[in-house]
Amino acid sequence: MSASGNAANFNGQKPTIDPTDTAMLLIDHQSGLFQIVKDIDVPQLRANAIALAKAAALLKIPVITTASVPQGPNGPLIPEIQEAAPHAQYVARRGEINAWDNPEFRAAVEATGKKTLVIAGTLTSVCLAFPSIAAVHEGYKVFAVVDASGNHSKLATELTIARLAQAGVVPIDIMGTLSELQGSWNRPDAQEWAGVYTQTMPHYQLLIESYLKAQEVANNHEELDSQRK
Repeated sequence: MSASGNAANFNGQKPTIDPTDTAMLLIDHQSGLFQIVKDIDVPQLRANAIALAKAAALLKIPVITTASVPQGPNGPLIPEIQEAAPHAQYVARRGEINAWDNPEFRAAVEATGKKTLVIAGTLTSVCLAFPSIAAVHEGYKVFAVVDASGNHSKLATELTIARLAQAGVVPIDIMGTLSELQGSWNRPDAQEWAGVYTQTMPHYQLLIESYLKAQEVANNHEELDSQRK
């Protein structure tokens, strides 16, 4: 087995995300479907999906969204994704369970010109897995963001991760995805990236506040309380 394991379509290259060759597919993040998610806390799932959209907006990565019968019990897409990534393109489906089976959806992906896909979807075992496997089969490099997706049970998610890996998809978590997309803190939008991390990890805001205060003390030569007379 090669160093890249079963990851498909990397042609000997490292199976990592190249943001310049990436499109993001956010599939079926719908209010009705969220109600049957049991493998991750729904507020965390929602925050992770929004963080992906924010990262895509920062990097100007193409985003394609779609929904499964949103006028029915699956419910509408959560609005924060479009708010975080106003450039996102919505593709309506005609009832196809697998978004990849919709010709307009496939055409939208192809039109981006990108060969690396970052995909998240609810439910994980269906809305994430089906298009991920289909895209690999058509030659795309695919990263499946498991914790920006939600499933009806933890067992179902474990089985899906194994299935994805066997098919050549790279399973990844939200922090791995964001960090590979960002690449470096030595960039002019570093503060905006810090905001993306606080979206998915609210406790990270505490670290940022501590850092900013330390910088303020150093820059202003602020007297420490312990040194006051």
